[in-house]
Amino acid sequence: MLSSKEDQLNAIIEINPGAGGTESQDWANILMRMYIMWAESQNFIVKKVNVQPGETAGIKSAILGIEGQFAFGYLKAEIGVHRLVRISPFDSGARRHTSFASIFAYPEVDETIEININPADIIWETFRSSGAGGQSVNKIESAVRLKHEKSGLVIECQQERSQLLNKEKALNMLKSKLYQIEIEKKNKEKAKREDTKLKIDFGSQIRNYVLHPYKLVKDIRTNIERNDVTKVLNGDIQPFIKEFLLQSQNV
Repeated sequence: MLSSKEDQLNAIIEINPGAGGTESQDWANILMRMYIMWAESQNFIVKKVNVQPGETAGIKSAILGIEGQFAFGYLKAEIGVHRLVRISPFDSGARRHTSFASIFAYPEVDETIEININPADIIWETFRSSGAGGQSVNKIESAVRLKHEKSGLVIECQQERSQLLNKEKALNMLKSKLYQIEIEKKNKEKAKREDTKLKIDFGSQIRNYVLHPYKLVKDIRTNIERNDVTKVLNGDIQPFIKEFLLQSQNV
């Protein structure tokens, strides 16, 4: 299941809420907690590279570093859109809401993988790190924003207190993203050649989490269903991951 070269690498996971303001931002935060708990249950190391808190609740975006053998191999199974149906805790009328959040993962490349980046293609910006509630975490501009003109990628990093260390981390993340883009190109070409049923579509909905009027988590790709929703949201997602990887091997 984990035979690709990049499967054994550390992973970087991005979590972004869909439209819907506070409701979807809260859902994105729930997913972030779910992946942190899953990673810890697998004895992986979790680092919050860049988490942007929402104005009222939840998060506007999050980037997590998951360190451990085969971290990417597992997390590539989670790439896609996750849908939540529940009674909104932010709706005074106690109405049912549907929220979406997207998950994207890519391998953290190591020094053995060569990705050439022209410094002339990079624009650097610095800003002050900030945490929840807008409280200042750093009085100096240690956080960095990298813009790669050739690819259009923009990366922010405020994990470290040192601007230099944040720049190094941002460059490594850029290398990782560029590497993943190349992997996707190769995978799409391979899929066309082999004419398989497996399509690489990172924008598709992969799993539903229903809390009302009944409790059910259903993985659309594998048809696995579970009614212990709380356990799933507490990080017990390995059965979904394993079944997806197994079925991917058989396609």
